[in-house]
Amino acid sequence: MSRILIVEDEAIIRTALRRLLERHGYEVSEAGCVDEALALEPRGFDLVISDLRLPGEPGTDLIEQAAPVPVLIMTSYASMRSAVESLKQGAVDYVAKPFDHDELLETVARVLHQQSAHHTSPPDITDAGGSRQKMIGECAAMQAVYTRIRKTAPADVTVLIQGESGTGKELVARAIHQQSQRIHAPLICVNCAAIPETLIESELFGHEKGAFTGASAARTGLVEAADGGTLFLDEIGELPLDAQARLLRVLQEGEIRRIGSVETRHVDVRLIAATHRDLRALSKTGEFRLDLYYRLNVMQIDLPPLREREDDILLIADALLEKACRRHRRDGLRLSRAAHREIRDYPWPGNVRELENALERGVILAEGHLIHPDDLGLNPSPAAQHRSVVEPRSIPTDQARDEESEDEEDLSLEDYFQHFVLEHQDHMSETELAQKLGISRKCLWERRQRLGIPRKKQARRSSA
Repeated sequence: MSRILIVEDEAIIRTALRRLLERHGYEVSEAGCVDEALALEPRGFDLVISDLRLPGEPGTDLIEQAAPVPVLIMTSYASMRSAVESLKQGAVDYVAKPFDHDELLETVARVLHQQSAHHTSPPDITDAGGSRQKMIGECAAMQAVYTRIRKTAPADVTVLIQGESGTGKELVARAIHQQSQRIHAPLICVNCAAIPETLIESELFGHEKGAFTGASAARTGLVEAADGGTLFLDEIGELPLDAQARLLRVLQEGEIRRIGSVETRHVDVRLIAATHRDLRALSKTGEFRLDLYYRLNVMQIDLPPLREREDDILLIADALLEKACRRHRRDGLRLSRAAHREIRDYPWPGNVRELENALERGVILAEGHLIHPDDLGLNPSPAAQHRSVVEPRSIPTDQARDEESEDEEDLSLEDYFQHFVLEHQDHMSETELAQKLGISRKCLWERRQRLGIPRKKQARRSSA
């Protein structure tokens, strides 16, 4: 149900408008001026309908305060000038009072539809451990994914999720299941590539006692275990042809037969499949059944790789870093500016899974309160390799350690380290160098070894 905030100082008009909208299924709140509207937090609504002329500030002041929520302006002065001025300031549209009820309702419905098409909230997901999380991402490609999930989940059709490894295909499957009518039934997740080819049919469809060597007892297959719920088959492109034929029977007739049994069992299962391979191309080479491909591809969801989600990478990194810090009890750790650049510029062939691993490495290896690029353990991207190096700065003072560490990151960390040590090791001890760099003596020694910077014995004698 869409939530609408009406801002109108005339109580009669406000009440009539509220009743009109409530009769058509909207949830409505009221305010008499801009200050009252701001107290209701307009960004929590789906639409703000405001009179242009209000006591105090004009209704157009809400355009910026409520953004990105659209503001529809009402005016009793049906002049083109006031309408144009409202639109110039960012109003989504305007209506003239006295307004026609049908026209107003049509305008409200259109604005809400446009808003939902441009911005869909990420779905909430309960993971295998029972904790709730939200899918992360605001880019256009992910907005399309959220919209497709929202429309597909209640339809109870077969879904094919396509995307590179590590893009979050299982998260999408969980979101579809948890927004479907099967939410209270089981979700069974199977990685087809992780099961040996000789066992895949037994795992999926079950077997009777004595069906083959080692079958000492009857076993229920995973398809049957998902009866009434959802079966998620990840990497379905790795499924052997015999198992593909059995799966096709499940989709066509809703029937399974355990290995070694003559009895047919009926199952009610919604299938969600995922793959990083081109199933249509595989069907042309005979590696995947074309009829099964058509059965699977009722609804397709394409997940973008992380390198195409530039606006989302740092959002995802911050969320994964927070989880890693909690897991390893390293509260207060954050990414340096150079590490931010490294994460933004890196191509991420392993997608979100690779990003998560890099951040976990960084949390474990970080010496101080900042995670540096070398803590992440990434191979530098071409953009980072060709980035010019800023000239080294003077010795940092003891003031504002956080700001000092961040400013140092305008350089490549290793370049700054090398310049600093070579410039100051003649008149500083190892302890002083380590303190100024904000690292331990052990870390200083290890970085010397890695970068090939020898210690100068004369510097040690002079400081003795």
